This record gives sequence, C-alpha cells and structure tokens, in this order.
Amino acid sequence: MLKAVIFDMYETLITHFCSPLYFGSQIAQDAGINEADFRRIWDTTDGDRTIGKMTLEAAIRLTLEENGKYSDDLKERIVQKRIAAKKECFNHIHHEIIPMLKGLKERGLLIGLITNCFSEEVDVIKESVLFPYLDAAIFSFVEGVKKPDYEIFKRCCVALGVLPSECVYVGDGGAYELEAARSLGMTVYQATWYFTQEASPPTGIKDDFPGISHPLELLEKLKTVC
Repeated sequence: MLKAVIFDMYETLITHFCSPLYFGSQIAQDAGINEADFRRIWDTTDGDRTIGKMTLEAAIRLTLEENGKYSDDLKERIVQKRIAAKKECFNHIHHEIIPMLKGLKERGLLIGLITNCFSEEVDVIKESVLFPYLDAAIFSFVEGVKKPDYEIFKRCCVALGVLPSECVYVGDGGAYELEAARSLGMTVYQATWYFTQEASPPTGIKDDFPGISHPLELLEKLKTVC
C-alpha cells in the first residue's frame, strides 16, 4: 500500500536555472580570482560541504586565503549573495508544484524530502513556502551522509514511519538517486518538468525509469500504484 512520496529538491521541486546563478564561476568573478585558480580549491570542498564537514563560510574563507584575496568584508558579501541566490530559486517554482503537494496531502499521503545540500541551503529550505508540506526532510549536510548511499533513504523512511516498498521516489536523476531508490524497493519516477535544451542535468532522460513531464501528472501516475 502506498503511504508516502519522497522528493529530491533541486531540479525536482525547485530549479537553479530559472534565476541568476551564483556558482563557482560567478563567485570567482566577484572575488577577482581566475576561475581555474578559484576552482582548484573550491571544487575540493564540495564533498565536505555536502556532508556537514565544512560550512559555506569556511569554504569561502579557505578559497580566498589560498588565492591571497581574503577579507572579512569580501567573504561576507559572497556568503550573503550565495544565500540570496538560493532563496531566489523559490520565487521561480513550477506553477504545478504546490497544487501537486496539496493533492498528495488530500489523498492522505506523507511527503518526504531527501536532498544533497550545503550549509547555506538548510535554513533556506526550512524557511521556504514548500517546507510546511513536508512530513520529513532529510538533509545530507545535517545527516552526514548523501545520495546515493542507501542510508539516507532509509533514514527518510524511518522519519516517515514507512517501509521503502510503501514509497514512491521522485527525482531528476542526479547522484544515482533513482537507481538507489529502486534498489531499496521504492517505485521510482524521473521528474523532467524542469528539463530544457539549455538546462538539464548531465544524466539527461533515463529510459529505464518512467518520466513525468509536469508535476500534476504525478497524481495520475499514483492512481496505478498500489
């Protein structure tokens, strides 16, 4: 019996690509550092930033210091600009996302979130318009484990009080999340509603997973899930 639907966050419930980006290349430009030199340090922090071993502030400090550009003012300006960019994503949510979440609630289904995320994203997500719809939110930064590790999926199931076989998982397909969820026994759909020719994940369409091209389509798909 279906009891819960678990979502990925980025490029599933929200997208980075409908608002101005503030990733490594943009930060490097603001810092006045050659992008290659910036990424030589910044990119190495990605793993630690994802599993709670390093905050955004610490990563920015390290990268600026290693490039001889550190100042408290510059670090703070970059941090605040990064947070603002993350918040802006929630101003460009697909218009069917909230009706879809409401529809799931009306059917008595629990809603979970599993997201690989950084320190600056945790509070932004908790303060967002989407958070009240979630019955459980599992953040890699908080949990110290990230997708596709089975453990992060299991922790979400425990938080929801359900078995993997009682869950549907919906994500864009990054980080081998769909494969992991299916291996655990979840019914899996690939969310493609944010995919465009200009901006889609490197994984692209995965033919071995059923796709959903717009959020409300999920409600129709679930009618066939026992």
